[in-house]
Amino acid sequence: MPSFSKGQKLIADYILKHYEKAAYLTASKMGALVGVSESTVVRFAIELGFSGYPEFQHSLQEIIRNRLTSFQRIEVTNNLIGDGNVLDKVLLSDAEKIRRTMEEIDHSSFEEAIDRIISANRIYIIGVRSSSSLAGFLNFNLRMVFDNVKFVQTTSGSEMFEQIMRIGEGDVMIAISFPRYSKRIINAVEYARSKNADVVALTDSKMSPIAAYASQLLIAQSDMASFVDSLVAPLSIINAMIVAVSRKKQDVLTERLRVLEEVWEKYDVYDTKRS
Repeated sequence: MPSFSKGQKLIADYILKHYEKAAYLTASKMGALVGVSESTVVRFAIELGFSGYPEFQHSLQEIIRNRLTSFQRIEVTNNLIGDGNVLDKVLLSDAEKIRRTMEEIDHSSFEEAIDRIISANRIYIIGVRSSSSLAGFLNFNLRMVFDNVKFVQTTSGSEMFEQIMRIGEGDVMIAISFPRYSKRIINAVEYARSKNADVVALTDSKMSPIAAYASQLLIAQSDMASFVDSLVAPLSIINAMIVAVSRKKQDVLTERLRVLEEVWEKYDVYDTKRS
C-alpha cells in the first residue's frame, strides 16, 4: 500500500472494504466509484502482477465466491443485472459460461475420466446441496448402462461414510461440488483418495477444495445467478459424459433399452397416446 499512488490507494481501499462488489465491477465502473480513471484501475491490476484487469477480477471472484452469504449474492447479482431484461441477461450469461467451459476444459482429463468410469469396479456418485440435482441426473442415466452405480445420498457426515466405507482401488468416485462448497463432499473425496480410489471431480476451479484430490479434474464455469450458482455448464459436461459412455457401451446399452422399452410398454409407464 505505501508504494501506491494516491489513485491506487483509493482503489485498494475500496476493494478492501467492498470486496464482494468490487469483484464484479468493470474497470470503468470501479474508476467512477472511487473517482479515478479507467486506465488507473487497469494500471493498478498490472501493478499487483496481473496481466490486466480481467485477470485480476477473475482472481478476486475465485477467492470470494465461497465467502459470500446468500444475501450478499443477491445484492451482487442485482447490481450486475440492473434494470435490464432478466431473461435475456441470464440466458446470455449462461451461454457465455458454456462457451468459456468449452474453451478451457481439459479434453484429455475428460477422456481419461470416461475410461476410468467404464472400467471401474464400482462407481460412486456424490453431490450435496445444490449439486445433488446434478448428481441425481448423472446417477439416473449411468444406471441405464451399469449395474455397479451407487448414488451417495446423505443428510449427515456419518451416513455418508457408511455408504462409501467400502470404496477402494479400482473404484471411481464422481464428485460434484460448486460454491458454496460443502464440507461433507470435501471429506468424501479425501477419504476416497486415502483408499486409492480414482476421483473424477466436476467443479468450478482449480482452487476448489476438491480439486486437490482429483485424479481427473473437470472444470465448468458457474458464476452466480442470484443466491445460487448457474449450473448449466456443469450439466452440459454431465450430458457429454453420458453420451461418451453410451457410445463406448453401445451394444450393452442398446440391449438394455430394448428390454426396458418392452417393460415400459407392458406396464404403461409413458403416455404414448398423444403425439
